[in-house]
Amino acid sequence: MTHWKDRIAVSHFNFMDKARARMPMPESVTIYDSTLRDGEQMPGVCFSHDQKIEIARKLDLAGVPEIEAGFPAVSENERRTIKKIANTGLDARILALTRLRKEDVEMAADCDVDIALLFIGTSPLHLEKKLRMTEEDVKARALECIDHAKAHGIIPSLSSEDSTRTDIRFLKELAQLAEGAGAKRFGFTDTVGCATSEAIAYACSELRASHSLPMSAHLHNDFGLVLPNAVAAVASGAQHICTTINGWGERAGNVPLEQFVMAMEVMYGVRTGVDTTMLTELSHLVSGFTKIPVARFQPFVGDNAFRHESGIHVAAMVEDERCYEPVPPEMVGNERRLILGKHSGRKIVARKLQDAGVAVSPRECDRIVKKVKTLGETTGHVDDEAFWEIVKAVTHGKVDDGREDYEIDEMADASGRPVTGGHREPAL
Repeated sequence: MTHWKDRIAVSHFNFMDKARARMPMPESVTIYDSTLRDGEQMPGVCFSHDQKIEIARKLDLAGVPEIEAGFPAVSENERRTIKKIANTGLDARILALTRLRKEDVEMAADCDVDIALLFIGTSPLHLEKKLRMTEEDVKARALECIDHAKAHGIIPSLSSEDSTRTDIRFLKELAQLAEGAGAKRFGFTDTVGCATSEAIAYACSELRASHSLPMSAHLHNDFGLVLPNAVAAVASGAQHICTTINGWGERAGNVPLEQFVMAMEVMYGVRTGVDTTMLTELSHLVSGFTKIPVARFQPFVGDNAFRHESGIHVAAMVEDERCYEPVPPEMVGNERRLILGKHSGRKIVARKLQDAGVAVSPRECDRIVKKVKTLGETTGHVDDEAFWEIVKAVTHGKVDDGREDYEIDEMADASGRPVTGGHREPAL
Protein backbone atom coordinates (compact mmCIF):
# COMPACT_ATOMS: atom_id res chain seq x y z
CA MET A 1 0.00 0.00 0.00
CA THR A 2 2.86 2.41 0.71
CA HIS A 3 3.78 2.27 -3.00
CA TRP A 4 0.50 4.03 -3.85
CA LYS A 5 0.28 6.31 -0.82
CA ASP A 6 0.92 9.58 -2.66
CA ARG A 7 -1.65 8.75 -5.34
CA ILE A 8 -4.54 7.78 -3.05
CA ALA A 9 -7.03 10.54 -2.30
CA VAL A 10 -9.86 9.22 -0.13
CA SER A 11 -11.73 11.17 2.54
CA HIS A 12 -9.72 12.31 5.55
CA PHE A 13 -12.86 11.72 7.61
CA ASN A 14 -12.18 7.98 7.22
CA PHE A 15 -9.20 8.24 9.53
CA MET A 16 -10.55 10.50 12.25
CA ASP A 17 -10.73 8.90 15.67
CA LYS A 18 -14.40 9.77 16.11
CA ALA A 19 -15.26 8.10 12.81
CA ARG A 20 -13.15 5.02 13.52
CA ALA A 21 -14.64 4.62 16.98
CA ARG A 22 -17.98 3.86 15.35
CA MET A 23 -16.49 0.85 13.57
CA PRO A 24 -13.29 -0.51 15.17
CA MET A 25 -11.33 -2.67 12.78
CA PRO A 26 -8.76 -5.46 13.18
CA GLU A 27 -5.31 -5.23 11.63
CA SER A 28 -6.08 -7.95 9.07
CA VAL A 29 -8.83 -10.14 7.65
CA THR A 30 -8.67 -13.48 5.82
CA ILE A 31 -10.47 -13.89 2.52
CA TYR A 32 -11.80 -17.22 1.37
CA ASP A 33 -12.89 -16.98 -2.23
CA SER A 34 -15.84 -19.01 -3.49
CA THR A 35 -15.76 -18.18 -7.21
CA LEU A 36 -15.24 -21.86 -8.03
CA ARG A 37 -18.25 -22.92 -5.95
CA ASP A 38 -20.81 -20.16 -5.30
CA GLY A 39 -19.64 -18.20 -8.34
CA GLU A 40 -20.26 -21.23 -10.53
CA GLN A 41 -23.74 -21.60 -9.02
CA MET A 42 -24.68 -18.42 -10.89
CA PRO A 43 -27.26 -19.60 -13.46
CA GLY A 44 -25.66 -20.24 -16.83
CA VAL A 45 -22.11 -20.56 -15.51
CA CYS A 46 -20.10 -23.77 -15.78
CA PHE A 47 -16.32 -23.67 -15.63
CA SER A 48 -14.32 -26.40 -17.31
CA HIS A 49 -11.73 -28.42 -15.41
CA ASP A 50 -8.87 -26.41 -16.93
CA GLN A 51 -10.63 -23.10 -16.32
CA LYS A 52 -11.04 -23.90 -12.64
CA ILE A 53 -7.37 -24.78 -12.37
CA GLU A 54 -6.43 -21.49 -14.03
CA ILE A 55 -8.72 -19.45 -11.77
CA ALA A 56 -7.32 -21.19 -8.68
CA ARG A 57 -3.75 -20.50 -9.82
CA LYS A 58 -4.49 -16.82 -10.42
CA LEU A 59 -6.24 -16.44 -7.07
CA ASP A 60 -3.23 -18.03 -5.41
CA LEU A 61 -0.81 -15.83 -7.33
CA ALA A 62 -2.81 -12.80 -6.19
CA GLY A 63 -2.32 -13.85 -2.58
CA VAL A 64 -5.86 -15.01 -1.77
CA PRO A 65 -5.17 -17.21 1.28
CA GLU A 66 -8.15 -19.60 1.04
CA ILE A 67 -9.94 -20.99 -2.01
CA GLU A 68 -13.24 -22.84 -1.85
CA ALA A 69 -12.63 -25.24 -4.72
CA GLY A 70 -16.11 -26.74 -5.01
CA PHE A 71 -18.81 -29.02 -3.70
CA PRO A 72 -17.62 -32.67 -3.91
CA ALA A 73 -21.16 -34.09 -3.79
CA VAL A 74 -22.01 -32.48 -7.15
CA SER A 75 -20.30 -35.04 -9.41
CA GLU A 76 -17.27 -37.20 -10.05
CA ASN A 77 -15.87 -34.52 -12.36
CA GLU A 78 -16.26 -31.95 -9.59
CA ARG A 79 -14.29 -34.18 -7.23
CA ARG A 80 -11.57 -34.73 -9.82
CA THR A 81 -11.14 -30.97 -10.25
CA ILE A 82 -11.14 -30.25 -6.51
CA LYS A 83 -8.51 -32.93 -5.95
CA LYS A 84 -6.36 -31.54 -8.75
CA ILE A 85 -6.53 -28.04 -7.24
CA ALA A 86 -5.68 -29.43 -3.80
CA ASN A 87 -2.60 -31.16 -5.21
CA THR A 88 -1.33 -28.38 -7.47
CA GLY A 89 1.06 -27.04 -4.85
CA LEU A 90 -0.71 -23.76 -4.21
CA ASP A 91 0.09 -21.68 -1.15
CA ALA A 92 -3.62 -21.15 -0.48
CA ARG A 93 -5.56 -23.46 1.81
CA ILE A 94 -8.18 -25.42 -0.13
CA LEU A 95 -11.74 -25.68 1.15
CA ALA A 96 -14.69 -27.81 0.06
CA LEU A 97 -18.37 -27.46 0.88
CA THR A 98 -20.06 -30.44 2.53
CA ARG A 99 -23.51 -31.10 3.89
CA LEU A 100 -23.82 -32.62 7.35
CA ARG A 101 -23.56 -36.10 5.92
CA LYS A 102 -20.79 -38.61 6.55
CA GLU A 103 -20.57 -39.48 2.86
CA ASP A 104 -20.00 -35.79 2.00
CA VAL A 105 -17.21 -35.58 4.55
CA GLU A 106 -15.58 -38.69 3.10
CA MET A 107 -15.74 -37.26 -0.43
CA ALA A 108 -14.07 -34.06 0.78
CA ALA A 109 -11.36 -36.09 2.50
CA ASP A 110 -10.79 -38.08 -0.70
CA CYS A 111 -10.25 -34.77 -2.51
CA ASP A 112 -7.33 -33.94 -0.17
CA VAL A 113 -8.75 -30.56 0.86
CA ASP A 114 -7.54 -28.77 3.97
CA ILE A 115 -10.90 -27.66 5.38
CA ALA A 116 -14.41 -29.08 5.14
CA LEU A 117 -17.09 -26.38 5.26
CA LEU A 118 -19.84 -28.33 6.99
CA PHE A 119 -23.19 -26.58 6.60
CA ILE A 120 -26.85 -27.05 7.41
CA GLY A 121 -29.93 -24.85 7.42
CA THR A 122 -30.81 -23.59 10.89
CA SER A 123 -33.74 -21.19 10.46
CA PRO A 124 -37.26 -22.35 11.36
CA LEU A 125 -38.11 -22.05 7.67
CA HIS A 126 -35.30 -24.38 6.61
CA LEU A 127 -35.80 -26.80 9.47
CA GLU A 128 -39.51 -27.16 8.84
CA LYS A 129 -39.87 -26.82 5.07
CA LYS A 130 -36.56 -28.07 3.66
CA LEU A 131 -34.98 -30.44 6.17
CA ARG A 132 -37.89 -31.59 8.33
CA MET A 133 -35.52 -31.67 11.27
CA THR A 134 -35.50 -30.31 14.81
CA GLU A 135 -32.79 -28.23 16.44
CA GLU A 136 -31.72 -31.31 18.38
CA ASP A 137 -31.43 -33.27 15.13
CA VAL A 138 -29.11 -30.59 13.76
CA LYS A 139 -26.93 -30.66 16.86
CA ALA A 140 -26.60 -34.44 16.74
CA ARG A 141 -25.72 -34.38 13.04
CA ALA A 142 -23.18 -31.61 13.61
CA LEU A 143 -21.38 -33.54 16.36
CA GLU A 144 -21.29 -36.65 14.21
CA CYS A 145 -19.85 -34.92 11.15
CA ILE A 146 -17.30 -32.84 13.06
CA ASP A 147 -15.97 -36.05 14.59
CA HIS A 148 -16.03 -37.74 11.18
CA ALA A 149 -14.02 -34.93 9.59
CA LYS A 150 -11.38 -35.06 12.32
CA ALA A 151 -11.16 -38.83 11.95
CA HIS A 152 -10.49 -38.37 8.23
CA GLY A 153 -7.74 -35.82 8.76
CA ILE A 154 -9.45 -32.66 7.57
CA ILE A 155 -10.22 -29.51 9.52
CA PRO A 156 -13.94 -29.10 10.25
CA SER A 157 -15.69 -25.74 10.04
CA LEU A 158 -19.37 -25.61 10.97
CA SER A 159 -21.64 -23.12 9.19
CA SER A 160 -25.24 -22.21 9.88
CA GLU A 161 -27.12 -21.70 6.63
CA ASP A 162 -29.71 -18.89 6.79
CA SER A 163 -28.21 -17.52 10.01
CA THR A 164 -29.93 -14.15 9.70
CA ARG A 165 -33.34 -15.83 9.98
CA THR A 166 -32.25 -18.10 12.84
CA ASP A 167 -32.83 -17.45 16.55
CA ILE A 168 -29.66 -15.98 18.07
CA ARG A 169 -30.01 -18.44 20.94
CA PHE A 170 -29.72 -21.41 18.55
CA LEU A 171 -26.77 -19.85 16.75
CA LYS A 172 -24.91 -19.43 20.03
CA GLU A 173 -25.67 -23.02 21.02
CA LEU A 174 -24.33 -24.31 17.69
CA ALA A 175 -21.17 -22.22 17.94
CA GLN A 176 -20.51 -23.48 21.45
CA LEU A 177 -21.23 -27.06 20.37
CA ALA A 178 -18.82 -26.70 17.44
CA GLU A 179 -16.09 -25.35 19.68
CA GLY A 180 -16.55 -28.13 22.21
CA ALA A 181 -16.51 -30.79 19.49
CA GLY A 182 -13.23 -29.57 18.01
CA ALA A 183 -14.35 -27.56 14.98
CA LYS A 184 -11.89 -24.82 14.06
CA ARG A 185 -14.29 -22.19 12.70
CA PHE A 186 -17.93 -21.16 12.91
CA GLY A 187 -19.67 -19.75 9.86
CA PHE A 188 -22.36 -17.07 9.90
CA THR A 189 -24.42 -16.60 6.73
CA ASP A 190 -26.88 -14.13 5.26
CA THR A 191 -28.12 -16.67 2.74
CA VAL A 192 -30.73 -14.51 1.03
CA GLY A 193 -29.12 -11.14 1.71
CA CYS A 194 -32.00 -9.99 3.89
CA ALA A 195 -30.21 -8.35 6.84
CA THR A 196 -29.14 -4.76 7.35
CA SER A 197 -25.61 -3.81 8.28
CA GLU A 198 -26.82 -3.02 11.79
CA ALA A 199 -28.35 -6.50 12.05
CA ILE A 200 -25.13 -8.12 10.82
CA ALA A 201 -23.14 -6.15 13.39
CA TYR A 202 -25.51 -7.16 16.18
CA ALA A 203 -25.57 -10.86 15.33
CA CYS A 204 -21.81 -11.13 14.79
CA SER A 205 -21.08 -9.27 18.03
CA GLU A 206 -23.45 -11.52 19.98
CA LEU A 207 -21.90 -14.64 18.49
CA ARG A 208 -18.36 -13.36 18.99
CA ALA A 209 -19.05 -12.99 22.71
CA SER A 210 -20.45 -16.51 23.03
CA HIS A 211 -17.44 -18.56 21.88
CA SER A 212 -13.76 -18.28 21.02
CA LEU A 213 -13.69 -19.91 17.57
CA PRO A 214 -12.62 -17.85 14.56
CA MET A 215 -15.77 -16.74 12.77
CA SER A 216 -16.50 -16.44 9.05
CA ALA A 217 -19.22 -14.57 7.18
CA HIS A 218 -20.81 -15.69 3.91
CA LEU A 219 -23.11 -12.94 2.62
CA HIS A 220 -25.42 -12.33 -0.35
CA ASN A 221 -26.44 -9.18 -2.18
CA ASP A 222 -30.21 -9.45 -2.64
CA PHE A 223 -30.82 -5.96 -1.21
CA GLY A 224 -27.58 -4.46 -2.54
CA LEU A 225 -26.04 -4.27 0.93
CA VAL A 226 -23.44 -6.99 0.67
CA LEU A 227 -20.33 -4.79 0.81
CA PRO A 228 -21.37 -2.68 3.83
CA ASN A 229 -22.60 -5.90 5.45
CA ALA A 230 -19.17 -7.48 4.95
CA VAL A 231 -17.53 -4.40 6.47
CA ALA A 232 -19.92 -4.60 9.43
CA ALA A 233 -19.11 -8.29 9.88
CA VAL A 234 -15.37 -7.59 10.02
CA ALA A 235 -15.87 -4.76 12.50
CA SER A 236 -18.02 -7.06 14.66
CA GLY A 237 -15.70 -10.03 14.92
CA ALA A 238 -15.68 -12.00 11.67
CA GLN A 239 -12.08 -12.91 10.83
CA HIS A 240 -12.87 -14.66 7.53
CA ILE A 241 -14.98 -13.20 4.71
CA CYS A 242 -16.26 -15.14 1.71
CA THR A 243 -15.88 -13.36 -1.65
CA THR A 244 -16.31 -14.12 -5.33
CA ILE A 245 -14.66 -12.48 -8.32
CA ASN A 246 -17.01 -9.77 -9.65
CA GLY A 247 -19.42 -10.66 -6.85
CA TRP A 248 -20.92 -13.37 -9.06
CA GLY A 249 -22.99 -16.08 -7.43
CA GLU A 250 -26.52 -17.18 -6.65
CA ARG A 251 -29.23 -14.64 -7.55
CA ALA A 252 -27.84 -11.12 -6.90
CA GLY A 253 -24.42 -12.50 -6.02
CA ASN A 254 -21.90 -12.32 -3.19
CA VAL A 255 -19.24 -10.01 -1.76
CA PRO A 256 -17.14 -8.82 -4.75
CA LEU A 257 -13.50 -9.71 -4.17
CA GLU A 258 -12.18 -6.55 -5.78
CA GLN A 259 -14.48 -4.17 -3.89
CA PHE A 260 -13.94 -5.83 -0.54
CA VAL A 261 -10.15 -5.88 -0.89
CA MET A 262 -10.01 -2.21 -1.85
CA ALA A 263 -12.44 -1.18 0.89
CA MET A 264 -10.40 -3.00 3.51
CA GLU A 265 -6.97 -1.91 2.31
CA VAL A 266 -7.69 1.70 1.34
CA MET A 267 -10.70 2.86 3.35
CA TYR A 268 -10.13 0.99 6.61
CA GLY A 269 -6.42 0.14 6.62
CA VAL A 270 -7.10 -3.58 7.12
CA ARG A 271 -4.60 -5.93 5.50
CA THR A 272 -5.89 -8.68 3.19
CA GLY A 273 -2.61 -9.89 1.71
CA VAL A 274 -4.11 -9.64 -1.79
CA ASP A 275 -2.13 -8.10 -4.66
CA THR A 276 -4.50 -5.35 -5.78
CA THR A 277 -2.78 -4.98 -9.15
CA MET A 278 -4.24 -8.35 -10.19
CA LEU A 279 -7.89 -7.49 -9.48
CA THR A 280 -8.79 -6.40 -13.02
CA GLU A 281 -7.00 -9.39 -14.52
CA LEU A 282 -8.97 -11.75 -12.28
CA SER A 283 -12.22 -10.01 -13.16
CA HIS A 284 -11.65 -10.23 -16.88
CA LEU A 285 -10.34 -13.80 -16.69
CA VAL A 286 -13.62 -15.02 -15.21
CA SER A 287 -15.63 -12.84 -17.58
CA GLY A 288 -13.80 -14.33 -20.54
CA PHE A 289 -14.42 -17.88 -19.39
CA THR A 290 -18.14 -17.31 -18.81
CA LYS A 291 -18.77 -14.93 -21.74
CA ILE A 292 -20.60 -12.73 -19.23
CA PRO A 293 -19.36 -9.13 -19.53
CA VAL A 294 -18.21 -7.23 -16.48
CA ALA A 295 -20.63 -4.39 -15.78
CA ARG A 296 -19.23 -1.14 -17.19
CA PHE A 297 -19.85 0.59 -13.87
CA GLN A 298 -18.30 -2.17 -11.75
CA PRO A 299 -16.05 -0.38 -9.25
CA PHE A 300 -12.31 -0.65 -9.97
CA VAL A 301 -12.53 -3.29 -12.74
CA GLY A 302 -15.29 -2.04 -15.05
CA ASP A 303 -14.58 -0.16 -18.28
CA ASN A 304 -16.08 3.02 -16.84
CA ALA A 305 -14.25 2.87 -13.51
CA PHE A 306 -11.46 5.17 -14.76
CA ARG A 307 -13.10 6.59 -17.89
CA HIS A 308 -13.63 10.36 -18.15
CA GLU A 309 -15.38 12.56 -20.71
CA SER A 310 -16.59 15.72 -18.95
CA GLY A 311 -14.49 18.69 -19.93
CA ILE A 312 -14.45 20.04 -16.38
CA HIS A 313 -13.21 16.72 -15.02
CA VAL A 314 -10.59 16.17 -17.70
CA ALA A 315 -9.25 19.71 -17.37
CA ALA A 316 -8.73 19.15 -13.66
CA MET A 317 -7.15 15.74 -14.17
CA VAL A 318 -4.60 17.15 -16.56
CA GLU A 319 -3.35 19.08 -13.53
CA ASP A 320 -3.78 16.29 -10.95
CA GLU A 321 -5.48 12.93 -11.53
CA ARG A 322 -6.55 12.79 -7.88
CA CYS A 323 -9.15 15.49 -8.56
CA TYR A 324 -11.52 12.83 -9.91
CA GLU A 325 -9.90 9.51 -9.02
CA PRO A 326 -9.63 8.31 -5.40
CA VAL A 327 -7.07 5.67 -6.38
CA PRO A 328 -4.87 5.31 -9.47
CA PRO A 329 -6.05 2.75 -12.05
CA GLU A 330 -2.69 0.99 -11.98
CA MET A 331 -3.33 0.06 -8.36
CA VAL A 332 -6.05 -2.35 -9.49
CA GLY A 333 -4.50 -3.28 -12.83
CA ASN A 334 -6.90 -1.10 -14.82
CA GLU A 335 -6.13 1.88 -17.05
CA ARG A 336 -7.36 5.43 -17.42
CA ARG A 337 -9.34 6.40 -20.51
CA LEU A 338 -10.05 9.99 -21.50
CA ILE A 339 -13.05 9.79 -23.82
CA LEU A 340 -14.09 12.28 -26.49
CA GLY A 341 -17.78 13.11 -26.75
CA LYS A 342 -20.56 15.63 -26.18
CA HIS A 343 -19.12 16.78 -22.84
CA SER A 344 -15.50 17.14 -23.97
CA GLY A 345 -13.65 20.41 -23.60
CA ARG A 346 -10.62 22.05 -25.14
CA LYS A 347 -8.07 20.49 -22.81
CA ILE A 348 -8.70 16.88 -23.79
CA VAL A 349 -8.63 17.73 -27.50
CA ALA A 350 -5.42 19.76 -27.16
CA ARG A 351 -3.89 17.03 -24.99
CA LYS A 352 -4.73 14.34 -27.54
CA LEU A 353 -3.19 16.38 -30.31
CA GLN A 354 -0.06 17.10 -28.29
CA ASP A 355 0.34 13.45 -27.26
CA ALA A 356 0.35 12.56 -30.95
CA GLY A 357 2.85 15.31 -31.76
CA VAL A 358 0.28 17.27 -33.75
CA ALA A 359 0.23 21.09 -33.73
CA VAL A 360 -2.81 23.18 -34.70
CA SER A 361 -3.75 26.82 -34.34
CA PRO A 362 -6.02 27.96 -31.50
CA ARG A 363 -8.81 28.61 -34.01
CA GLU A 364 -8.46 25.12 -35.45
CA CYS A 365 -8.46 23.64 -31.96
CA ASP A 366 -11.75 25.42 -31.21
CA ARG A 367 -13.31 24.12 -34.43
CA ILE A 368 -12.17 20.57 -33.64
CA VAL A 369 -13.74 20.81 -30.17
CA LYS A 370 -17.02 22.03 -31.67
CA LYS A 371 -17.16 19.20 -34.20
CA VAL A 372 -16.27 16.62 -31.52
CA LYS A 373 -19.18 17.85 -29.38
CA THR A 374 -21.59 17.80 -32.33
CA LEU A 375 -20.63 14.26 -33.32
CA GLY A 376 -20.75 13.14 -29.70
CA GLU A 377 -24.36 14.30 -29.43
CA THR A 378 -25.37 11.83 -32.15
CA THR A 379 -23.01 8.90 -31.55
CA GLY A 380 -22.43 8.97 -27.79
CA HIS A 381 -18.67 9.11 -28.13
CA VAL A 382 -16.01 9.90 -30.70
CA ASP A 383 -13.49 7.15 -31.44
CA ASP A 384 -9.95 7.69 -32.69
CA GLU A 385 -10.82 7.19 -36.35
CA ALA A 386 -13.61 9.77 -36.20
CA PHE A 387 -11.42 12.20 -34.26
CA TRP A 388 -8.65 12.16 -36.81
CA GLU A 389 -11.16 12.56 -39.64
CA ILE A 390 -12.36 15.71 -37.88
CA VAL A 391 -8.77 16.95 -37.49
CA LYS A 392 -8.09 16.24 -41.16
CA ALA A 393 -11.22 18.12 -42.23
CA VAL A 394 -10.52 21.14 -40.02
CA THR A 395 -6.87 21.39 -41.10
CA HIS A 396 -7.80 20.85 -44.77
CA GLY A 397 -5.83 17.64 -45.03
CA LYS A 398 -2.64 18.84 -43.38
CA VAL A 399 -3.05 16.04 -40.85
CA ASP A 400 -3.90 12.54 -42.06
CA ASP A 401 -3.82 10.33 -38.99
CA GLY A 402 -2.23 12.21 -36.13
CA ARG A 403 1.13 10.53 -36.60
CA GLU A 404 2.73 12.57 -39.38
CA ASP A 405 5.64 14.93 -38.77
CA TYR A 406 4.96 18.44 -40.00
CA GLU A 407 5.73 22.05 -39.20
CA ILE A 408 3.36 24.88 -38.30
CA ASP A 409 4.18 28.34 -36.99
CA GLU A 410 1.52 28.46 -34.30
CA MET A 411 0.10 25.64 -32.22
CA ALA A 412 -2.19 25.35 -29.20
CA ASP A 413 -1.06 24.22 -25.77
CA ALA A 414 -3.29 22.19 -23.41
CA SER A 415 -5.32 25.33 -22.63
CA GLY A 416 -5.67 26.40 -26.25
CA ARG A 417 -3.23 29.32 -25.90
CA PRO A 418 -0.92 29.95 -28.87
CA VAL A 419 2.59 28.56 -28.62
CA THR A 420 5.17 29.41 -31.26
CA GLY A 421 7.30 26.60 -32.46
CA GLY A 422 8.23 24.44 -35.34
CA HIS A 423 8.81 20.77 -35.94
CA ARG A 424 7.50 18.34 -33.29
CA GLU A 425 8.29 14.67 -33.10
CA PRO A 426 5.17 12.55 -32.67
CA ALA A 427 4.67 10.93 -29.27
CA LEU A 428 3.89 7.37 -30.27
